[in-house]
Amino acid sequence: MTKLALLFATTFLAAASASAQQAAAPQPSPRDPPRGEDHYHGEEEPGIVVTANFVRELDILAGTSVLSGTDLVRDLRPQIGDTLARLPGVSATSFSPGASRPVLRGFQGERVRVLTDGIGSIDVSNTSADHAVTIDPLTAERVEVLHGPAVLLFGSQAIGGAVNVLDRRIPRRVPDEPVHVDVIATYGSADNERSIGGGVDLPVGKSGLVVHLDGSYRNTDDREIGGFLLSPELRAEQLEIAAEEEEEGHAQEAAEARDLADARGVIPNSATETKTLGGGLAYIGERGNIGASVSWFDSNYGVPTRPGAHHHHEEEGGEEGEEEGHEHGEEPVTIGLEQIRADLRGELELGNAAKDKLRVRLAYADYDHTEFEGEEVGTVFKTEGIEGRLEYVQGDRDGWRGVTGAQFFNRDFAAIGAEAFVPPNDTSQYGLFTLQEFQVGRVELEAAGRFEHTDVASDAFDMSRDFNALSAAFGAAYDITSRVKIGANVSRAERAPSAEELFSNGPHVATQAFELGDPMLRKEKSWGAELYARAQTADYRLSASLFANWFDDYIFQAATGEEEDELPVFQYFQRDARYYGFEVEASATLYRSDGLRIVGDLVSDYVRATIREGNGPVPRIPPLRVLAGVEAQTEKVDGRIEVEWTADQDRVATFENPTDGFTTVNASLAWRPWGKRNGTAILLSANNIFDVEARRHASFTKDFVPLAGRDIRLGLRATF
Repeated sequence: MTKLALLFATTFLAAASASAQQAAAPQPSPRDPPRGEDHYHGEEEPGIVVTANFVRELDILAGTSVLSGTDLVRDLRPQIGDTLARLPGVSATSFSPGASRPVLRGFQGERVRVLTDGIGSIDVSNTSADHAVTIDPLTAERVEVLHGPAVLLFGSQAIGGAVNVLDRRIPRRVPDEPVHVDVIATYGSADNERSIGGGVDLPVGKSGLVVHLDGSYRNTDDREIGGFLLSPELRAEQLEIAAEEEEEGHAQEAAEARDLADARGVIPNSATETKTLGGGLAYIGERGNIGASVSWFDSNYGVPTRPGAHHHHEEEGGEEGEEEGHEHGEEPVTIGLEQIRADLRGELELGNAAKDKLRVRLAYADYDHTEFEGEEVGTVFKTEGIEGRLEYVQGDRDGWRGVTGAQFFNRDFAAIGAEAFVPPNDTSQYGLFTLQEFQVGRVELEAAGRFEHTDVASDAFDMSRDFNALSAAFGAAYDITSRVKIGANVSRAERAPSAEELFSNGPHVATQAFELGDPMLRKEKSWGAELYARAQTADYRLSASLFANWFDDYIFQAATGEEEDELPVFQYFQRDARYYGFEVEASATLYRSDGLRIVGDLVSDYVRATIREGNGPVPRIPPLRVLAGVEAQTEKVDGRIEVEWTADQDRVATFENPTDGFTTVNASLAWRPWGKRNGTAILLSANNIFDVEARRHASFTKDFVPLAGRDIRLGLRATF
């Protein structure tokens, strides 16, 4: 930790000195952001493409979605996965209200990178669906979902896409007032959610220094639902158990099974509590900036229990069946996690005619995570990780621009306890990458490449595996008009297996599964292709994509139908696989008059994924979805009503239950007292108005953790 602090301090001072020496050069003032980019006072203007912060100057020839401003406040949920689930091509793992990662185009886990300003979250949310992402959406300024060649900038784990969360913890601009304050507060009726988050930016005179402080708090009770707790399959299973117990004369056990089959209205043990604190300092000069931050994330949440889930494990030195053994599954499982993180970001314009830049990004995190069984400590996860990247950003040279860089990542992982399903392991990764764009008349070309070396070692297995992965992507687009674009991307990607996929071997109390890895897994390889069309005028917007992926040695986890330690066995396998699907997002002005605009919009997405060689569908793939809405917009008031229809998912893997489709109706009202140029807004929304029973097929726990029932929400976003 001392070395890390010295590294941060040295880099900070060096970059600040360089920026100060070059501040006399005439450049546009960072105090005057362009229209639509004023993050201190106004809403962002909508656009066809919004790019990640590290490649903001690039066009990115691929589908990109963004959530910010009033829309972000309306969709805020405790975890980033559920917050983004309304965007095209996005679902969520929804393991519990306290743990939910994004699912992009059917991909999740090790194929989706969740980033904070271009750097990974450095937690263990990728190791298992029950682990929370250590990013609180309350502190986010905007969230970007990325596809296409540009994701190679962020690592081979982004083969399915990347989610980049941007905040102001390290300030990017100098406020134009002595003190700038942002506050977001929400209330949700479905789980009695109470949350508040805020940030303060303080410029230090005219020195170019900006101090930032932020914090958030969220508390929720057990979630209320719209129907039965259990899916039809699990209800039938419990009723069968009740009949068997009754035949054997066990009246109490039969009654308990029937009560469980009839349970409805609430998900037991689903409450959450999350707290965050952060502070940052940045120097912002005319030709560069450098800043650092420190943050703390603390979360405690319940893990709902699958009916009948229990297992037996022995204490050290005991044999199964002896008195030292314990039955588990009766006590509620909860997770308490804490992360302390330090970040650094710097940028320096090189002063040449093309305005080339150097960028540096570095993060270190110390993470602890404890799984409790009642009051007893079950398993403790400890992770210490560091990730950094250095980029050379090429300015425009007659239509040619790009970014080239290097990235490194190191993680020390340890799981301690009788049920540590993953042994201690170390992962080291080094990568070189480039992304280049060329504009030739109406044609845009994009090419990306990445080389990545990965070492994964575990002393418990007495094994060390190393992998070299080479990936490339190419894209082309044609501007039919200045507002209509068509294009195509093709990619060849390789991904090294993770430590969890290689070395898992044991009971995992939170997922109620016995998880088995395969230490002999090979690299996963894939071809990808995408066709897309983008269009925008004053009265309509359209973004449509067709995509496909063909995998060799695809790594996936599936139930085997066997039991170990009285738990169902889930094992990692490797087969060839195929994905294909589509995404559509469209909006059109239906009516316009002085001060009033009525807009209709549509989002639809679909994925079909199959394990080749007769192995059936890939598990947990979201079904067809259509979301359609109508919104009336004025300068100060917006009103919206929408219907979201999700189809049945009966293309299921072996030992996977189908999921019934559902239709929800939602409505919202937003009031901006000072108009759209000021970010202050009050929002009232009603979600799942008719209180229907709904389940996400992408969720590992969907059979006993439904989505929220009727949820009346009140939100406030204030900026001053």
